[in-house]
Amino acid sequence: MSQVEPEPAKPSFKVMSNCPQCSASLAVLRIIPGKAGAEYWTMRCTKCGGIHLDIVKADSPAATGADSSDVFA
Repeated sequence: MSQVEPEPAKPSFKVMSNCPQCSASLAVLRIIPGKAGAEYWTMRCTKCGGIHLDIVKADSPAATGADSSDVFA
């Protein structure tokens, strides 16, 4: 018996896509659901390897700059 995996919902909000340190592309590592519809997007830079966390709030379509914080591993 095969299972059909549901396709992930595409966000209707903007998420950080370039590294703030070197401007290279970011690869999504994990998306963690949070309270009140917020999501925590963990991303790794494809050039410098930096780890970045973007907190996206569902009620705020452009919540990328003010709610983002960088995490360095």
